[in-house]
Amino acid sequence: MFASLLSLLQVLFLMVPEGVQPQPSPSPSGAVPTHSNVGPRTQGGTLQSSSEGTETPWAVPGTSTVGPNVVTPSAPGNGTVDVFPVLPICVCDLTPGTCDINCCCDKDCYLLHPRTVFSFCLPGSVRSSSWVCVDNSLIFRSNSPFPSRVFMDSNGIKQFCVHVNNSKLNYFQKLQKVNATNFQALATEFGGESFTSTFQTPSPPPFYRAGDPILTYFPKWSIISLLRQPAGVGAGGLCAESNPAGFLESKNTTCARFFKNLTDSCTLEPALNAASYYNFTVLKVPRGVSDLQNTKFQVPVTLVSQAGPPLLAGNTCQNVVSKVVYEIETNGTFGIQKVSVSFEQTNLTVKPSTSLQQHFIIHFRAFQQNTAAALSGPRSGNPGYIVGKPLLALSGGIKHSMTLLQSQGDGTCSVKRHEVQFGVNAISGCKLRLERVDCSRLQQKIYQTLDGGPRPEHVAIFGNADPAQKEEWTRILSRNCNVSDSQQETEVSLTTVVTFVDVTQKPEPPRGQPRVDWKLPFDFFFPFKVAFSRVDSQKGSVSPILTLCLLLLGVLNLETK
Repeated sequence: MFASLLSLLQVLFLMVPEGVQPQPSPSPSGAVPTHSNVGPRTQGGTLQSSSEGTETPWAVPGTSTVGPNVVTPSAPGNGTVDVFPVLPICVCDLTPGTCDINCCCDKDCYLLHPRTVFSFCLPGSVRSSSWVCVDNSLIFRSNSPFPSRVFMDSNGIKQFCVHVNNSKLNYFQKLQKVNATNFQALATEFGGESFTSTFQTPSPPPFYRAGDPILTYFPKWSIISLLRQPAGVGAGGLCAESNPAGFLESKNTTCARFFKNLTDSCTLEPALNAASYYNFTVLKVPRGVSDLQNTKFQVPVTLVSQAGPPLLAGNTCQNVVSKVVYEIETNGTFGIQKVSVSFEQTNLTVKPSTSLQQHFIIHFRAFQQNTAAALSGPRSGNPGYIVGKPLLALSGGIKHSMTLLQSQGDGTCSVKRHEVQFGVNAISGCKLRLERVDCSRLQQKIYQTLDGGPRPEHVAIFGNADPAQKEEWTRILSRNCNVSDSQQETEVSLTTVVTFVDVTQKPEPPRGQPRVDWKLPFDFFFPFKVAFSRVDSQKGSVSPILTLCLLLLGVLNLETK
């Protein structure tokens, strides 16, 4: 039994992973040498001394280990001792005659224990060796050919450690010289036609997934890029050009640009030129990058509004892009089918520190073969409204979102409007600057400001109302009020209030407990019929029968109440 155990232990000692690479370190203060702190034992029990260095023993799982307390000989007075005789080459010894920092094999350092001075040893400057330790009580006799010792750990438990000295674990080996004699043999064994990369570029996915960046291609320069949607970052909202647009993610972003010298930037800055937003094609699906010459995988960007290039005229930079709107139509896994872009442009006055605020809108919608369905506009629910979605209105047969007033920074009425959201009560207001006009025209301007463009005539009953179906819309009741205008006033305050009232008729809750619906078997009264049929023959049994009937009726009456 002991022989089997010893064989198993010996195998454990020899099977050391190649990745184990302990670093040399001085003896821990907790390591206490014992009388058995000796070298390898022979089978006869003879003890042999060992001169192994200061490597730290490595423990097997479940055991605690400490470094061996090894007494190393002192260096001679002339300091010429060869501390590292086993390392023929010290790759980190880069400065002759000088100690290179953290180079533990540098002979110019004259360090018996480099870790006492260096924080770490550079890779390749120490031998790779390992200690394997188990509880000493498990060992009866060691047959290991490697040096072994017994140490006392900090808990007072003796640990039997074997120092594996495997040349395969060393960083350094004797280099093989290449000459004319052995070159052909080495070339046959290690040579090849060329070096080939093991890295393989993953193939692009067959179709876009939600959130994937959209690939673009510039045929003029043969460059693949991404569709960008600049967004504001930081406290100032500066434009970040690298923000990619995500597939099926309709978003609105706003950012600011500042120009120190608008005279030069007017015609040289690509962000101000409309052409930079459509001088490329969009790949229908990602796999189109594998065949860029095949135009069937590419969709051109169609310009739907006229946009001229920036032009510097005197002190004004004209045709500057202030708003970009992309309309992208998709068809499931078949990818992008159509891309169109429209612009809004403005003029900037050339002055120091000129700023521009730009708006970028990307809207995705399903590809429609007929344009009539595409012009119906987005829904706010299907069929019922979703809380927070725009309230739909109808003006002259055109569906749009109902809006309310929005003020600028100084409190005056802005041309921009807030959308009325279903189920969300809101109040907003602004100040309207008055002009010297007659009362009727002033009143008309006030109503136009309150309505915001075309006056809404109907409101959609459902979130998916079709403008062609009049029964899906309800008329808006409006009343023009008499307004006293005074020409002495320079501005008037306008206010819009939106309130939603739930008029849903809900059923009344049930009152009381439901009544019991008694169901009796069809022959329930058969015994009573038989009993009554014998009344004439048995006069004395009438009273018990009547009593039983009254009792049953009383019980049924109590149960039904």
